[in-house]
Amino acid sequence: MGLRQSFRRWIGRPGTADVSQHSSAVDAANRLAAEIDALDDAGLAERYAVLREFVTDELTPDDLATLLAIGRSAAERAVGERSYDEQLLGAAGLLAGQVIEMATGEGKTMVGALAATGFVARGRRVQVLSVNDYLARRDAEWMGPIFTLLGISVGHVTQNATPEQRRAAYATDVCYASISEVGFDTLRDRLCTDPDQRVLTPLDVAVVDEADAVMIDEAKVPLVLAGSDEQGDDASEAARIVEQLDPETDIEIGGDRRSANLTEAGLQHVEQLLGIDDLYAAGQERVLTAVNIALHAQVLLTRDVDYLVEDGQVKLIDLNRGRVAELQRWPDGLHAAVEAKEELAVTGRGVILDSTTIQALISSYPLVCGMTGTAVAAAEQLREFYELEVGVIPTHRPNIRVDEEDRLYVDQADKEQALITAIVELHETGRPVLVGTHDVAASERLHDRLVEAGVDCSVLNAKNDAEEATLIAEAGRLGAVTVSTQMAGRGVDIRLGGADEADREAVAELGGLLVIGTGRYPTRRLDDQLRGRAGRQGDPGGSVFFTSLQDNPETASFVVRDSQVDETGRISSAAAQHQVEHAQRVGEGELLDVHRNSWLYSQQLHHQRLAVLERREQLLTGDAAADLIAARSSERWDALVEELGEEPVAAAARTLCLFHLDQAWSDHLAFAQDLREGIHLRALGRQTPLHAFHAEAQAAFRTVISDADDAAVEVFDSAVITADGLDEDASKVRRPSATWTYLVDDNPFGTPEDHLFEAFGSLVKKAAGRD
Repeated sequence: MGLRQSFRRWIGRPGTADVSQHSSAVDAANRLAAEIDALDDAGLAERYAVLREFVTDELTPDDLATLLAIGRSAAERAVGERSYDEQLLGAAGLLAGQVIEMATGEGKTMVGALAATGFVARGRRVQVLSVNDYLARRDAEWMGPIFTLLGISVGHVTQNATPEQRRAAYATDVCYASISEVGFDTLRDRLCTDPDQRVLTPLDVAVVDEADAVMIDEAKVPLVLAGSDEQGDDASEAARIVEQLDPETDIEIGGDRRSANLTEAGLQHVEQLLGIDDLYAAGQERVLTAVNIALHAQVLLTRDVDYLVEDGQVKLIDLNRGRVAELQRWPDGLHAAVEAKEELAVTGRGVILDSTTIQALISSYPLVCGMTGTAVAAAEQLREFYELEVGVIPTHRPNIRVDEEDRLYVDQADKEQALITAIVELHETGRPVLVGTHDVAASERLHDRLVEAGVDCSVLNAKNDAEEATLIAEAGRLGAVTVSTQMAGRGVDIRLGGADEADREAVAELGGLLVIGTGRYPTRRLDDQLRGRAGRQGDPGGSVFFTSLQDNPETASFVVRDSQVDETGRISSAAAQHQVEHAQRVGEGELLDVHRNSWLYSQQLHHQRLAVLERREQLLTGDAAADLIAARSSERWDALVEELGEEPVAAAARTLCLFHLDQAWSDHLAFAQDLREGIHLRALGRQTPLHAFHAEAQAAFRTVISDADDAAVEVFDSAVITADGLDEDASKVRRPSATWTYLVDDNPFGTPEDHLFEAFGSLVKKAAGRD
């Protein structure tokens, strides 16, 4: 990093990276346009091949200009789209290692492809990371002809890909994949017992689409590889007990609805139902935990809001995008508790074989850049957690969308009635309306009310994701009303008039698409992502949010004068508007604290994982296993080598060492998980929980690798080894017969500190009252 750039970063605010420095390269690309466009396809590919052969990793200004000109010409020929100067500027920003903000509809997919051609010319291998399989497949197929024209290999990875397909896709110059699939493949590769089993190539360049969604929103969700099914027998019984409690007298719920506890009456009721004298007595810890988890599942998690039940399974809903969170589970028995609540077959948690975070995964790439429509709002976190700077790319045409002030109401009933009235009136004019809701239940309730009011409308939520491309593409047609859960990451532009170009002018005259939010989202970024669906590429459009004081616990107690409320319940108070905005900022601060707290706790395990992976690589690809066993069990080693030859004995040593290292790491993860669950209670003993966690996790890790070595040597002395290597069954070395991957939602109803302290405080009071 140069002195000038370092100084700018030191004094600059997040989100102020200078992208104008690339303007000269765009101007130079424009001057080259006639020369490049005059080449035939073969000549264009040859020009790129020459550049690819001689360019270094540091692009000269001339190289960058030529790359941009070639990429634009190739895109026009291959997919019929000629890139704007702003798209070339965005590609240059990506090539400089920045996160760029580009408004919805400005062509970020093309920008990512143009940048990928530049990275490949620099001799790099690129992975374009998205939030879901649909976008990975779509973008690879859409942009594929550009790469093919230039002689660049391209592939994509989705959930259903076989190991052979994954290996081939990752080996291409440019691979499109969802972040979770890359993470899961990373975890599976770490458990390979033969280097040829691995599917990933060494990580190099990551171009992250919807960067804030992937790197901020998804980063709080660990990715887990599990095996060896472990059933929990307590969930069904605990659910049966909790269902019999009286919500009025037996349960107390925190004001923010992030914690639920038994009252004294509830405690007595549970003890009566269980047939025990004291739920807090020694030996009842497992039952107490199961009851508390069942209580949280029953009271704090709501069907069609937090999860769906489909095909006999509980499926979590991604609250950031309003869609099913594929392969995602809640931790620590909570998922089983929800299954029991819904009277489904209770699945086991399994033994965690390894895990990682998206933050750790992204940080493994030597070069990272990204693009999104709402980067500036996340700039502080992108700088803090990834050391990335954000630059804003100007829109191709001026944004003329009209963003109205919130329409604020006293309560949710008034808000919803005003919302229905407004949509009915708009629908009568023919102006298209897109309504963003927070959850599936709200979208379906609003849809039903609109149908009752005579409005024909479409609904898009986690239950019908497969129809999203069609529904969104038609949301801008004349008279359309579309009700959707969160729009982030849906990846489809809304064109005025829909597929009927004749309607475009009529819709424009009506003011274009109007986006309506049914309440503020947890972050302003999510609000802006919804707003950004209107006003695409200089189109007319508008946005407005209907909010109420009951939407947020922070605003529920705010008092307004009667004179500030009209007959519909709408509030004209500027102070009330300010309170709504303040509540959202408070929520954003809490989310940042959650992210920062999770990151701080993960650092210890991250560095320990690196040490284990270094040791594993030595065992897998080197002679470390053979050297260890030969030195520590020399007599048997020599005898077996003389009998069988060195190769099968070395293979057996490698298998043993890898097995015991993997087992030791899995055990350490289980220890760390148990430690993390209860570490916040150390604050009651005047310890700093974070420091206590790091100290104990570090102490426990000191002997993990050496203990694994000791175990491998011990088993080698009695292992059954043949000319084919280790007989794993006879030697009692059994790896999981099946493994599965999932994401674990680590914060389903507030931070661990929130609900643990509140719950523990309640327990202490009740236990003390019995002494």
